[in-house]
Amino acid sequence: MELKLRDVVNAIISVMVSSVLRCVYKGMDIVGSILITLMVRYPKLKDPIPPIGSKQILRESVTVIAEKIRTKELTAEEVVRTFIGRIHEINGQINSVVDERFQIAIEEAKNYDRLIETGEHDLKELQTKYPLLGVPFTIKDSFCVKGLKHTAGSYYRKDFTSVDDADVVKILKQAGAIPLGVTNVSELCMWWESVNTVYGRSKNPYDTRHIVGGSSGGEAGLQGAAGSAFGIGSDIGGSIRIPSFFCGVFGHKPTIGLVSNTGQHPPTSGRIAEFLTTGPIVRHPRDLPLLFNVMIGENRDKLKPVPDMKTIRILYMEDDGGSPFATPISDELKLTMRKTVRFFEKKYGIKAQRANISKLYHSLEIWANGMSGCNVPTFCEELVLRERKINPYWELLKFAFRLSPHTLPALILGIIEKFVYIGNKFPIHKEMIEMGYSLAKEIEEMLRDDGVLLYPTHPTTAPRHYKPMSRPADFSYSAVFNVLGVPVTQVPLGLNSNGLPLGIQIVGSMFNDLLLMKLAEDIEEGFGGWVPPCHDATVNLTSITN
Repeated sequence: MELKLRDVVNAIISVMVSSVLRCVYKGMDIVGSILITLMVRYPKLKDPIPPIGSKQILRESVTVIAEKIRTKELTAEEVVRTFIGRIHEINGQINSVVDERFQIAIEEAKNYDRLIETGEHDLKELQTKYPLLGVPFTIKDSFCVKGLKHTAGSYYRKDFTSVDDADVVKILKQAGAIPLGVTNVSELCMWWESVNTVYGRSKNPYDTRHIVGGSSGGEAGLQGAAGSAFGIGSDIGGSIRIPSFFCGVFGHKPTIGLVSNTGQHPPTSGRIAEFLTTGPIVRHPRDLPLLFNVMIGENRDKLKPVPDMKTIRILYMEDDGGSPFATPISDELKLTMRKTVRFFEKKYGIKAQRANISKLYHSLEIWANGMSGCNVPTFCEELVLRERKINPYWELLKFAFRLSPHTLPALILGIIEKFVYIGNKFPIHKEMIEMGYSLAKEIEEMLRDDGVLLYPTHPTTAPRHYKPMSRPADFSYSAVFNVLGVPVTQVPLGLNSNGLPLGIQIVGSMFNDLLLMKLAEDIEEGFGGWVPPCHDATVNLTSITN
């Protein structure tokens, strides 16, 4: 009886605390929105980027482009010049590419064309040895690309130039891919809007008044605008999936350990290195397995085979259970989820199951405590290249007079970090760490080899610039899966009535990456996949899969 009474009291206290936190969060959102309205002048009208028009190369998949180059339907030089032209056309509006190697890329393309002309390799040999022959790509500025700036959005790294390539760049080059440039990120890749004091703010190609997300935001924005054949990002807290969602493209966070992270800044080690993954960002899901197969190399043997799709199990959740730290999921995204569930039920003749994973309510706490418990240099140390530690309060005062080299989100994170590390001394820290391990086990046992979880990528479509400052924890819907290590694929589901991309993420069990990619292809079939910016029509979700 006493135990039951204690449980009731604890439940009441929990509800009261959640209600108070929810009110605080809502108040912060309202105050932030008012301040943004008073301080920021958004353009009244959209500033549409130039349409793709008749440039068919920009619409093609990596798979098709590579095949056409091998069979001489296209030259690598023609493809590279077309994408360079597209970057020149759009970059002034979206600010994605921050350093380039265009002339070198053209020369590399010419060399590949000469290789093909020699006939030294037949088509099968070319496809096997150089599966990405002549295909141009871009990559976020946290990766080393030899000869290009490598700032990771840090003012103190603005003069750094890479002397070598990151592992993933080397692997892609060996497969015949051609890097065009590096793309914008948030300061040290630790915020979900891509803005820094080196290159400024990236803008969403679907509406430049809205954000691209972060930290792979410049890359996702460029992919959404068809600025390169494919992109590479990294993900430590939703950094591939959130930008891909906001910019209407497919993004894959691999199972931990499959793709090398070597050659990134900030460098990671220990437990935190298990949160970070490197993955592809594409417009066409058929390219995901092609690129992934190249990127993981010998690790491909670790992947689970795609199961019999007639036995597939679809689980779904429309929200995290109502965490007071995150914005409630919008009605249009709940509708998107329901339409996706009905699509899979109809396609495979199955009955989807609504999941109830209560621990996801604590997504923010699980991720934050996991990050702070890794015994690595603090963010305040990283901000000054680990040479010392900044005083975020002093820097915040300097920021008010425009004298700080840091962004406001970075300084706020530095302040929050201090409180988080204080919290590490309390029992709740260990409880959240253990809950993360427990959640990982629960997800693995629930999904097994034939199940996936459909889950929101983010509570809303891409918000206006600066808005993340009043909703700082909304990234938690994606970030929690970095702690779990499982593979996750973000898939686009058309545009809403305002022309902004919709989407969800698909979560799989460890090493079940290929199943997620198969389902991404299914979703493209049912919902149309990537929709080019300035497209006249939006996808009407009320008419799909009824």
